[in-house]
Amino acid sequence: MELYPLIFEPILKDRIWGGTKLQSDLGKNIPTQTTGESWELSAVPGDVSVVSEGVYENKPLSELLEQFPQEILGQKVHEQFGTQFPLLFKFLDARDDLSIQVHPNDELAKQRHNSFGKTEMWYVMQADEGARIIVGFKQKSSPEEYVEHLNNKNLIEILNEVKVKKGDVFFLETGTIHAIGAGIVIAEIQQTSDITYRIYDWDRVDVQGKSRELHVEQALDAMNYDTTDTQKHYTKTENSTNVMVNCPYFTTSYFPLKGEANVNKNGSSFTVYICTEGEYTFEDNGKSYSFKKGDTILVPAALKDFSLKGEATLLEICIS
Repeated sequence: MELYPLIFEPILKDRIWGGTKLQSDLGKNIPTQTTGESWELSAVPGDVSVVSEGVYENKPLSELLEQFPQEILGQKVHEQFGTQFPLLFKFLDARDDLSIQVHPNDELAKQRHNSFGKTEMWYVMQADEGARIIVGFKQKSSPEEYVEHLNNKNLIEILNEVKVKKGDVFFLETGTIHAIGAGIVIAEIQQTSDITYRIYDWDRVDVQGKSRELHVEQALDAMNYDTTDTQKHYTKTENSTNVMVNCPYFTTSYFPLKGEANVNKNGSSFTVYICTEGEYTFEDNGKSYSFKKGDTILVPAALKDFSLKGEATLLEICIS
């Protein structure tokens, strides 16, 4: 395999709650004024990422994984997942509130949808004044209390609302009831899954006057009714990995780059870098590749020693 950092064509998704910040803030060529998501790196069936540059330009990720599973994924990840890419990376622009929703765990998702569950994390890239998210219950709840409030259209009264600012990090285990609020741009890292149980959609309708499908029954036994501590605090040491989230599915670190950093990996896992601020070059064996805010790159596991140069805020993700 020819080793270099792979960057992919964004897969852009129109959403009822989307806006234009993916273009204005991140330089994406959005097709509509309500573009809510940019899938940066995906192996979800029907939405498989395609390489945008270099010798593998126009190749789908799935094809590369069939050809070079160990070189890309790394020995440990390949042993665990075969030729499946286990994570999904997105940017989200919430002009309006997203629906209140929950994701099933691995067991339930496998049983009902033959899919992975959807453990995820959010990194807030931008937040308007007063913007908030919904994560979990204010106090321990129950299926009965939850259904009563849902039916009375006052579910929000028992949910935990948190004001957010740029740089905030939230880790959402499966079963956590949640919603991203209006006025927020988020980088999302999650398991490869598109299974969402939508519980409440603010009674809104689309241009045809139709409301979106709800999954109230399915959500009942997928939900965690306990309170959860979702916000993560982290250090910001320059030119090094500052772990924000470490879970069985992924490890995400904050990597503030200033000047030059030499990186050495052991080949057990691929590495992904999401650039949330600034610009930088990736240098390997005398070759240089330039990236900027809004770029997400996949570094094959077989590319173990490289350097990063520039001034940028990076999120570094691998499976440890």
